[in-house]
Amino acid sequence: MMAGFFIPSINLMGIGCLEEAVDSIQAKSFKRGLIVTDSVLVNIGIVGKVQKLLTERDVETLVFDGTQPNPTTSNVNDGLAILKQNDCDFVISLGGGSPHDCAKGIALLATNGGEIKDYEGVNRSTKSQLPLIAINTTAGTASEMTLFCIITDEERHIKMAIVDKHTTPMISVNDPELMLEKPASLTAATGMDALTHAIEAYVSINATPVTDAVAIKAIELIQANLRTAVTQGDDINAREQMAYAQFMAGMAFNNASLGYVHAMAHQLGGFYDLPHGVCNAILLPHVQRYNAQVCPERLGDVAKAMGVDTTRMTPEESAEAAISAIVELSQAVDIPSGLALLDVKIDDFNLLADNALKDACGFTNPKQATHAEIVEIFAAAM
Repeated sequence: MMAGFFIPSINLMGIGCLEEAVDSIQAKSFKRGLIVTDSVLVNIGIVGKVQKLLTERDVETLVFDGTQPNPTTSNVNDGLAILKQNDCDFVISLGGGSPHDCAKGIALLATNGGEIKDYEGVNRSTKSQLPLIAINTTAGTASEMTLFCIITDEERHIKMAIVDKHTTPMISVNDPELMLEKPASLTAATGMDALTHAIEAYVSINATPVTDAVAIKAIELIQANLRTAVTQGDDINAREQMAYAQFMAGMAFNNASLGYVHAMAHQLGGFYDLPHGVCNAILLPHVQRYNAQVCPERLGDVAKAMGVDTTRMTPEESAEAAISAIVELSQAVDIPSGLALLDVKIDDFNLLADNALKDACGFTNPKQATHAEIVEIFAAAM
């Protein structure tokens, strides 16, 4: 089987790498950039810090801080209008998955035209996006280095998956010093999002030895560091290790793809405007119990990566141990225990399942589900 491996051409990691990133921007002779971010990062001063560094290097910037937690078609259009009005020649996304995805949508439309819904699906664009530098402030989505762009269609109340090689950022930046201000709840949600990426990539039918290696290492690092990052947010080592973990999880799913956890979580986020990482964390053990019917050995490897001694276990027992370890970690970082706590309604399951199966067409779950089985998984997660 032929396999490709996609990743930004430059990836800067580690304490203080933001300085190198702005030097790289200056070296590329960009003149005016649009910073796509949210109001929280403006208020706590991170946006101002990045602007100051760029001003010192004679790079002008404007700010669009209207990105919502689940970025919408309107967010993309609003940011694009500012970009066009000011003749920006590049884009900076600053934040977590929401600003990154919004910025990808803006940068893609800047060169390809049309509406963002025109690009729903796989590789629908014909031109490279406007140059995008993705500066990360969370450790979870890995959107700063992937070709995935998730935008909520406000008319249909669904999350559109835009999977396009042209949305891959030019430079990704993971400086853990920018992650120290992240609150515990967001740290937990994004950390569990990263765990979901790694596990779904590992059990994917498109997994390769390369994606397996980074997925397993990501799981090990999350197991070892997420609790500390949540409870001791100023622990720079835990923050740095989680930055590496989420990046490697991104390397894994960017190339091996995802599964039903994400297909279902996208529907919850689009329909109810719920936090993506929390939805993933709640659904993850239930989808893996479904997957265990066909890939218990793979889930046994996940159990080992999460610190479980599986020496005397059958494949089925080790798969169940992996599921228990996922639940234990989720509980340890205070993720809600079920969808009912998020006000998800049983009456909506049929519609959510319909849309999840449509979304899953672009994913690679190890076992194909029916509509009824997706409904059962939603019900189990309540």
